[in-house]
Amino acid sequence: MSVEIRRGSARYVEREPGRATWHSYSFGDRYDPERLGFGPMVCHDDHLLGPGQGFETHRHSGLEIVTYVVSGTLRHTDSTGTVTDVPAGSVAHLSAGGGVEHSEVAADDGPCRFVQVWLRSDSTGEPSYVVREAAGAVGRVVPVAQPRPDAVLWRLLLDDSVETVELPRGDRVHAFVVTGALTRSSLAEPLAAGDAFEMVDEHARSVAAAVPTELLVWTFHEKEPAPVVAGSGG
Repeated sequence: MSVEIRRGSARYVEREPGRATWHSYSFGDRYDPERLGFGPMVCHDDHLLGPGQGFETHRHSGLEIVTYVVSGTLRHTDSTGTVTDVPAGSVAHLSAGGGVEHSEVAADDGPCRFVQVWLRSDSTGEPSYVVREAAGAVGRVVPVAQPRPDAVLWRLLLDDSVETVELPRGDRVHAFVVTGALTRSSLAEPLAAGDAFEMVDEHARSVAAAVPTELLVWTFHEKEPAPVVAGSGG
């Protein structure tokens, strides 16, 4: 059993013209043998793009890529012919399969912030892309994506109207503060936007917030649970 708080200030920041990225794990030229990933998660990035800026066409394979758009609109284009605008409050799942090329840029009407996670995948099939609105209700942990049978993404909204909420359980749990702040938790340490919990084989943990706060929580299971998100496959 273990739990670790990862401060947002410890992330590697990559700045390029028109964008900034906060990497939670080793990425590109930045290698940290102590921070290679968490279970099947090999990338957890927090991106901020200027209007019309972003990532030009590049290739992926063997990954399930889940994107949550925090603000603005993200435009996704890929080699299957898909062109989709992903608005704030939506989750996109790109199953790269045997290989796909895609680009991601902020729509021209303003900047865009999105949180993106890459999960290892054994899929070698045809790539696919699915977008859905991320359900949410204050005080409730709601499943919003299940890109692998053993991996579920949950969304949790908090404010001062809710005393405490218990995080979902898993063999591994990654909880990221997207916005706001946790005033307290069963770890007795506050967390700010950009901070995260990483828990392995932990008992239930509860959180609370005094301001509007949004968390994205990943649960990973050694044994595959039953599907919890209808139509979440890619």
